[in-house]
Amino acid sequence: MSTTSPEAVKKLLENMQTDLRSLSMECKKKFPPVKEAAESGIVKIKTIAARNTDILTALKENSSEVVQPFLMGCGTKEPKITQLCLAAIQRLMSHEVVSEAAAGNIINMLWQLMENGLEELKLLQTVLVLLTTNTVVHDEVLSKAIVLCFRLHFTKDNITNNTAAATVRQVVTVVFERMVAEDERFKEQPPAIQGNSNRRSVSTLRPSAKDAYMLFQDLCQLVNADAPYWLVGMTEMTRTFGLELLESVLNDFPGVFLQHQEFSFLLKERVCPLVIKLFSPNIKFRQGSGSGSSASPAPVEKPYFPICMRLLRVVSVLIKHFYSLLVTECEIFLSLLVKFLDGEKPQWLRAVAVESVHRLCVQPHLLRSFCQSYDMKQHSTKVFRDIVNALGSFIQSLFIVPSVGSVSSTNTPAGLSLSAPKRFCGVGVVGTGGGLTTQAAFEYRGTWIPLMTVSVQGSAKATYLEMLDKVEPPSIPEGYAMSVAFSALLDLVRGITSMIERELAKEEEAVARGGPDVSAGVSQQVWEEMVNACWCGLLAALSLLLDASTDETATENILKAELTMASLCGRLGLVTPRDAFITAICKASLPPHYALTALYSNAANLSNKTYSIQGQNVQIISPSSESHQHVVAMGQPLTSQPQGTVVLTAKNIQCMRTLLNLAHCHGAVLGTSWQLVLATLQHLVWILGLKPGVGGGLKPGRAVEGPSTVLTTAVMTDLPVISNILSRLFESSQYLDDVSLHHLINALCSLSMEAMEMAYGTNKEPSLFAVAKLLETGLVNMDRIEILWRPLTAHLLEVCQHPNARMREWGAEAITSLIKAGLAYKHDPPLSQNQRLHLLLLNPLKELSNVLHADIRQKQLECVLQVLQSQGDSLGPGWPLVLGVIGAIRNDQGESLIRTAFQCLQLVVTDFLPTMPCTCLQIVVDVAGSFGLQNQELNISLTSIGLLWNISDYFFQRAEIITEELEKEEAILLQQACDKGETLNRPFHPAPPFDCLWLCLYAKLGELCVDPRPAVRKSAGQTMFSTIAAHGTLLQQPTWHIVVWKVLFHLLNCVRKSSTTADKEKIESGGGNILIHHSRDTAEKQWAETWVLTLAGVARIFNTRKYLLQQLGDFFKAWEVLLDHIQSAALSKNNEVSLAALKSFQEILQLVTPVKDSDKPDTLGAMDIPPVLMEPLTAPGPGRPLPRSDSLAERLAQRYSTQPQLPPPGEEQDDSALWWSAWSTWYRTGTECTRPPSGGGDKLAFVPSQPFLTALIQIFPALYQHIATGFSMDDLRKLGIILHGAVSVPISSDASPFILPSYTEAVLTSLQEAVLTALDVLQKAICVGPETLQVMYPAIFEQLLQFVEFSCKPPQYGKMETKHVANAKYNQAEWVALNYVPFAERSLEVVVDLYQKTACHKAVIAEKVLQNIIKTLRVPLGLKYACPAESTWKLAVSSLLKVLSIGLPVARQQASSGKFDTMWPKLAHAFEDFLFTKSTPPDNLSIQEFQKNEAIDVEVVQLISTEILPYANFIPKEFVGQIMAMLNKGSIHSQSSSFTEAEIDIRMREEFSKVCFETLLQFSFSNKVSTPQEGYISRMALAVLLQRAQEVLHRYVEDERLSGRCPLPRQQVTEIIFVLKAVSTLMDSLKKTQPENVDGNTWAQVIALYPTLVECITCSSAEVSSALKEALGPFKDLMQPPVSKVQNGES
Repeated sequence: MSTTSPEAVKKLLENMQTDLRSLSMECKKKFPPVKEAAESGIVKIKTIAARNTDILTALKENSSEVVQPFLMGCGTKEPKITQLCLAAIQRLMSHEVVSEAAAGNIINMLWQLMENGLEELKLLQTVLVLLTTNTVVHDEVLSKAIVLCFRLHFTKDNITNNTAAATVRQVVTVVFERMVAEDERFKEQPPAIQGNSNRRSVSTLRPSAKDAYMLFQDLCQLVNADAPYWLVGMTEMTRTFGLELLESVLNDFPGVFLQHQEFSFLLKERVCPLVIKLFSPNIKFRQGSGSGSSASPAPVEKPYFPICMRLLRVVSVLIKHFYSLLVTECEIFLSLLVKFLDGEKPQWLRAVAVESVHRLCVQPHLLRSFCQSYDMKQHSTKVFRDIVNALGSFIQSLFIVPSVGSVSSTNTPAGLSLSAPKRFCGVGVVGTGGGLTTQAAFEYRGTWIPLMTVSVQGSAKATYLEMLDKVEPPSIPEGYAMSVAFSALLDLVRGITSMIERELAKEEEAVARGGPDVSAGVSQQVWEEMVNACWCGLLAALSLLLDASTDETATENILKAELTMASLCGRLGLVTPRDAFITAICKASLPPHYALTALYSNAANLSNKTYSIQGQNVQIISPSSESHQHVVAMGQPLTSQPQGTVVLTAKNIQCMRTLLNLAHCHGAVLGTSWQLVLATLQHLVWILGLKPGVGGGLKPGRAVEGPSTVLTTAVMTDLPVISNILSRLFESSQYLDDVSLHHLINALCSLSMEAMEMAYGTNKEPSLFAVAKLLETGLVNMDRIEILWRPLTAHLLEVCQHPNARMREWGAEAITSLIKAGLAYKHDPPLSQNQRLHLLLLNPLKELSNVLHADIRQKQLECVLQVLQSQGDSLGPGWPLVLGVIGAIRNDQGESLIRTAFQCLQLVVTDFLPTMPCTCLQIVVDVAGSFGLQNQELNISLTSIGLLWNISDYFFQRAEIITEELEKEEAILLQQACDKGETLNRPFHPAPPFDCLWLCLYAKLGELCVDPRPAVRKSAGQTMFSTIAAHGTLLQQPTWHIVVWKVLFHLLNCVRKSSTTADKEKIESGGGNILIHHSRDTAEKQWAETWVLTLAGVARIFNTRKYLLQQLGDFFKAWEVLLDHIQSAALSKNNEVSLAALKSFQEILQLVTPVKDSDKPDTLGAMDIPPVLMEPLTAPGPGRPLPRSDSLAERLAQRYSTQPQLPPPGEEQDDSALWWSAWSTWYRTGTECTRPPSGGGDKLAFVPSQPFLTALIQIFPALYQHIATGFSMDDLRKLGIILHGAVSVPISSDASPFILPSYTEAVLTSLQEAVLTALDVLQKAICVGPETLQVMYPAIFEQLLQFVEFSCKPPQYGKMETKHVANAKYNQAEWVALNYVPFAERSLEVVVDLYQKTACHKAVIAEKVLQNIIKTLRVPLGLKYACPAESTWKLAVSSLLKVLSIGLPVARQQASSGKFDTMWPKLAHAFEDFLFTKSTPPDNLSIQEFQKNEAIDVEVVQLISTEILPYANFIPKEFVGQIMAMLNKGSIHSQSSSFTEAEIDIRMREEFSKVCFETLLQFSFSNKVSTPQEGYISRMALAVLLQRAQEVLHRYVEDERLSGRCPLPRQQVTEIIFVLKAVSTLMDSLKKTQPENVDGNTWAQVIALYPTLVECITCSSAEVSSALKEALGPFKDLMQPPVSKVQNGES
């Protein structure tokens, strides 16, 4: 019920009247004035009630009078009356009907009561009611009331004391509340605050404010032990109470001080100096310098602890509310606080200081303000940092300094540590149950500190700061300070982190909403400064506590603090502190002193910075080695050097979980610290023996070497959980942003690098953690694989190159799994539309090719095989990469790898050619080629050549599609090239792209054609020429140009070069046990086969495609080059090659100049395509290409808008230049190969073989057909040189049995046949040719005659020694001269035949052919029996006879021209040499043979008698003379004396002599002397004969005389008989002749014989005597010469 309601008023009036009545009753006797006053009061009240409507106001106005009776009642000092009056006054007060004056009176009255010590409690009550119910009391009245309460506080009565204290507190509060209310009322018009006014000048303050001001000022005065200004009448005051009051005002009314300058001034000028002054004894105090009480200089005896504690409370309030006003002062207070934590301060002081610090720590906003006000200002104390560091130092000091103020060490704190025996005092007790009880505690280096629960997290509930009733310093239980400090640390971390994170979140929201946050930069700075200031101290303390903690919950809290700090630093981007906290967690996860460089390098950076806190160094403490933990696992450390085992404790595992938690929840802010985290996890995983499984997840596995990992069951159950968390950790990487993901990948990579470093040079099991996790991370981030692919795969590629096989294997496993997964993943957009990603995914597969290790390549190729099998159809742009991988084979890789790669290629060629872009076909060709070129596995090489054939078939079948696609591509490329201003760079550029494809195929086959292995070369060569033959029709005409020059000729060059430089060493066996035929047992011989094949192939192409090739501009040049190749092959020192070259030469000479394409005389069959390849290509008819290729060729031709151009009908292309070029090649070849070696009889000199020379010469007739028209004498001479040279070449002795007939058979070798055939062709051509050609006859004769000479004088081949075939040994390298006799004889026959035809030709006459024939024949004729073959001279004679029978008539006709003059002497010599040969017949010559030979001689003489002598007048005289002399010589026996008696008759050649003589005589006395010339012959003949007879007779007589009794030799006897017979014959002839025909001289000579004949009469031989008788008989007619004769003689 309201006090103003009518009922309340009515009640008040009634009560007042009742009170007055009671008063009047009480005072009736003793105090009559009081009674009267009371009664008049009743009347007064009634009057007021009657007169006024507003009774209360009226009452208030008259309150002095109304109150007066009651005041008087109090004045009686009667307890009963006093109590009644006070109650009444209180009732009035509560109805607020007391005026200011009345109130003053009341207070005065109360003051008197107080001084009299009456009703003290009631007084306090009344004052309280008065001051709380209304605001009428001000100024002195108020101060008096307050003093009254203070005075009551210091009475002896305890109850009064306490009540008064409470009242004072309330009154003080009321004063300030009034001021606050007043401020509220006057909020609208604030008082004008003047400048820094004097503290006494309070004129500007409103009344309530002024009261408050005066009160506060006096409180300060009192605490400072000075006289008050306003509270007059104070007698006594305690500092503790004053401080409490100050604290409550400051705490409850901070607004007053902040809003009013006067109050702020008080704070600055009075409160702070006061506090600082009061603190001074504490500051100076050192432990043990004296008792607490004496150190306090307080005016009143006051203990030290209460003031100190209250001061700290005041300071807490000041800091909390007024740090903004008192920046400097707070700095001092905080510094003091920090100092009180010093180890030298008393224990209780440190405890209350820690509590104060804790109070600050739970106010993060306050801490932030400190940071802004101090730490961030220049030249200011780093207060915030110092607070944190002080806490840290404090905690450290508790471990280091044994506490003095604690319970003495004999008292044992409850609780027990595992390592009790190691410490200097036993700290274990047995719990009541007899078992060991453990209490939460910290233990470090022997110091054991229990942990108590001091306050609820987040509130600083102090124990000692609240002990306001304690005077003596309390004893602090052990561990209390530590527990508070620990809580403070945790609260600090929690507060700061949650505050900053809240604000960060707000800010992010604002940014998300799009509003630019201006304050962001500023607040970011503050946060960073806060973290930077506190992290070192925090870390030092937390690390130490973590190390010392023995309680799981405490450990959990510490770890959580470190974790939140790490995360916060991460979010703020403060790398160093973040890494430091993470390092701490990591270290704690690992066994103590575990060598993990990543951590220690980091720690080193930190511990170099030791932070100084007021002279104390805060070291970042490294974990103690002492283990007081529950060991749960034991395993191998992951180091490069083998060490012992290490143990893991439960705490390590707990830390590990925190680490996992950190990585899992705060992965996004870890950045570079991922490395620390992962390195630590790797080591833990290693120690726990987890090994990677499929997909990179870790499974518990046994360590491979060393003592096995030992795990307790506790951990065993944990392991799956841990490995699960580990996997989840990497799975959660899919939620990280890109940057964080990169950090994670980088960390894993560098971790892996370390593992690689460590695994170098050992075959120990490496740590595969990082690789496994890279794989796992890659697999879960497939959707954004692009951003991490490069670093991920680049690193895995390095792993693949590692020497440690297990490491490599995992690298390869990871990379191939990623590639397969990447290709299989359903990307968005799909790979088919994202070419860049597709290539990116496949790229590492290609990069693997650079790794040399076979196992990696094996994995790579298996991966390719799998990719082909699963994604082969959709590889698209990835084909070049895949093919590149397949093709990256090298010879050093071993068979199995090459086999796997080849499987891939076979799969591609059989299944995927149609699915790949046509631009990749060229790569397929290259790859197939590279398999052909590898030398590990011959079968693969051969199979790959087969694949090339299949590929070429594919090109052929899909020519149009491929052409179209390639041309589109080409157009794009050209466009790009134009845009860049470059030229298009691709092989064989000008050719159309489809043709280029073929060219690449040919080029690749060309490379294979020069492979070192003969089988490959052979196969490639056959394939290449077959494809060109089968599919060449598809090529455009200009492309043929490239085929000829870049493919065929290039190949020929290479083969020629290799062949000429090939090794001549013998190859023992062809690998395995294959025997090699002797014709292939050197590299040179094997290359020879290749050369043969290649040259034949090219020649065949020239042959079959000549029509096409001739349309190319430089066909002639190509022809020349081909001829050059043929020439060099022909001149090669290898018989097989040289012979084959000539075959090719022959082949290209059979070319027909085409009139129409269809007339070409070739079928596919003629191209020597291997039968296997023939099956699918049945030739439809000679010279027709396949119908399908025909149409295709036409279609392609139309596409390139060129029709195959046929020459106009009948107009043949002029080929003569080609043929003359061929002729000069033939000539050069012939010259070179028949030129004898320059050196002496070198056994190693190269001599061309007979078949080769034969083939060479056999080419001439074919060639001659083409060049006949222009063939000149000069050419003929060249031909002659070669023919001569070829015939002169000897044979090596090992070839002789095959070429030479047995010596006795007179057979020509095929070479000699060929030579004669060549001449024959020529001769026939001349015969039918024009007149001009016939001048060549003499040259032909000359050539043939040279050959004829060979019969007697075989040609010399340089300076080579040749042996007769009979003397040559078959197996020695000797040269055997051929038997030239048959050849020479055949040549001679040819000469005779030819001469018979051509004797009358002008040229033959002019060039003295007959003379040359005679000159040539003279040699065999002269040698006669000395000839190598008997047949030779016989043939020579018969030939001579034949020739002369034709030639002599011609010679006689031409006698006048003198053209034959020189012939006659030659002829004479020839006759003479033959008829009177110097050679003797062989001893074994039979008589029949001799007679045959004599008959030949007789034939010659008969020729002379029939063909020469009858025509003596046409013949030179000397010649006739010579003939006569010859006949003469022949007519007399002139045989040697070598015959046996028995044979002499025959051997004397009597028949011959007789014929000679008769001829002589016949021509001596011929009656038909028609010319003087003839007579001259006769005379000459007679003179010769007579002279000869004279000589013989003389000699006979001489011999007869000398011989005495001995008979003369038979031959001489025969001779003389013959002469005598001749004389008688002569005499008969002379008698028969006309006398005028006989010369006088002749008679004289005949008569001169007579004496000689007479002398012979003495001879003893009967035969001689009878002959003599006959000879002497005719002389009787000369005894009387006839007269006419004499007369004639006269005349």
